[in-house]
Amino acid sequence: MPDTRDIRLYLEDLLGRAVQSAIAAGELPDVAVPGSAIERPKDTANGDFASTLPLRMARAAMKPPLEIANVIARHMADDPVIERPSVAPPGFINIRLTSGFLQRQVEHVIAAGPGYADLTVGARKKAQVEFVSANPTGPLHVGNGRGAAIGDALASALAAAGYEVEREYYVNDAGTQTDTFAETLYARYQQLFGRAADIPRDGYPGEYMVELAQEIKEEAGDGFLRPEGEPGPADLGSRGIELMVRHIRRSLEAFGVRYDRWYSEKSLYDPEGPYEKATALLREHGQLVEREGALWFASSELGEDKDNVVVRSDGRPTYYGSDIAYHYDKFVTRGFDLVIDVWGADHHGHVSRLKTASRAIGADREALHVLLYQLVTLKRGGEVVRLSKRGGEIITLDELVEEVGADAARFFFLLRSPGAQMEFDLDLAKKQSSENPVFYVQYAHARLASILERAAEQGLTPDGGDVSLLTQPSELGLIREMMQLADVLESVVQTFEPQQLPHYAMALATAFHAFNDAFKQQNDPSLKVITGDVARSRARLRLVLAAKISLARILGIMGMTAPDRM
Repeated sequence: MPDTRDIRLYLEDLLGRAVQSAIAAGELPDVAVPGSAIERPKDTANGDFASTLPLRMARAAMKPPLEIANVIARHMADDPVIERPSVAPPGFINIRLTSGFLQRQVEHVIAAGPGYADLTVGARKKAQVEFVSANPTGPLHVGNGRGAAIGDALASALAAAGYEVEREYYVNDAGTQTDTFAETLYARYQQLFGRAADIPRDGYPGEYMVELAQEIKEEAGDGFLRPEGEPGPADLGSRGIELMVRHIRRSLEAFGVRYDRWYSEKSLYDPEGPYEKATALLREHGQLVEREGALWFASSELGEDKDNVVVRSDGRPTYYGSDIAYHYDKFVTRGFDLVIDVWGADHHGHVSRLKTASRAIGADREALHVLLYQLVTLKRGGEVVRLSKRGGEIITLDELVEEVGADAARFFFLLRSPGAQMEFDLDLAKKQSSENPVFYVQYAHARLASILERAAEQGLTPDGGDVSLLTQPSELGLIREMMQLADVLESVVQTFEPQQLPHYAMALATAFHAFNDAFKQQNDPSLKVITGDVARSRARLRLVLAAKISLARILGIMGMTAPDRM
């Protein structure tokens, strides 16, 4: 008997056997069958699944799709999983699952527990998700938070799909921006000792640089001071980067994000490291050319509209050059089968050329997926919030988490497609009402927990509940929604569209609220979870337990808590 993970395969096989039976009976011509096309319809009024196979067979079979649909439906054998199929113009086969099959899914969810809806599509495959990777020259802002929520949720979805997943933060601790950071830090450090030092014209003017200099002064005193007019010591900049990375790590941990690896850009340039190896490989293939004193990657020969500089005339690698080395390390050295880079939308022009370079170093171009996300606009009271309350500059991720909480921030960041600009309503995110989708979903979990707790106080548990007693439309509707989780996860890992997660969470919460409130809507006390009918109460408690497991799973994949009380 199939479960929620392989019901599609089961139905495809059932449909395929029906076609072969019709061919054997001479009712359909022996033509190639182009897949059974089992899908979940948007409108489930006519069935849980539908097939467009008759429409796809019509040309080859030289028969009207509706006639083919009727023939196939007639040859679908009686089966304990589905009711008798129905057909609809212009040639759909509608399939409805039996109540018995739906009821058994409650037991499947409970047996699976926290691993409910786990998939195997990524089995024996390694995936890496690199996200945030903001320059360690300042605190994380709300835009970084959106990237963090997207990357972390995708990593969790991939893990649920069977991938061996590694979360990575690429620390940009080399290059011109770190030099400017070090100069700014030294200027602020000198100012703390009364020197009249100016920050560089293109430096970092934020108040956080003063705080960082103060932190270093408290730690090392005047140990980093040099005679006036001399540049600051190199190790001051390095120490500043270390401290900024520490602050970034704390901000992300407060947001619920933990990485498996913090990858130093400097390590790319180690002797016999990724940069040397990637460059040597491209030279060997004749894809590096010297021109105008710089080194160029001949990407136009591989389909790009122009060549790109990888090493400047001063001998320093460009961002593109370091990215090629970094992805050489991902694909060739570490052997990831799938690499996802979560970047801000301003990197759009870099995507195609990085895919081209990845192919040049021996990786599958399609194994690299770059997910771009748009900016975030914060609103309070209908007005755009532009400045930090504290520093008058960017609004930090820490400030957002402090105001609305990590759960609300993550949910709202995930709610819109990464490619869509989003408005984050701070007032809505803090509302304790069903208007707030975060509250709506988490409150559903708290209600589920409360029902089980209240039942236990009355000596009732889900143990031994007979799920065959679950026959009400609201009960079966909740089961149907729970069954969607595996499909949603599979879709997320195939399309890289994490916005499906919060929308499914809301749909599941809605199905639970409809089930739990059915007695009020129909003015029928017998529809309560806990009634005088002990057998029916235990059956419904079993459904409540399964729903709690399902809702906790989707919340967990989004990186949110599943509260038992609110």
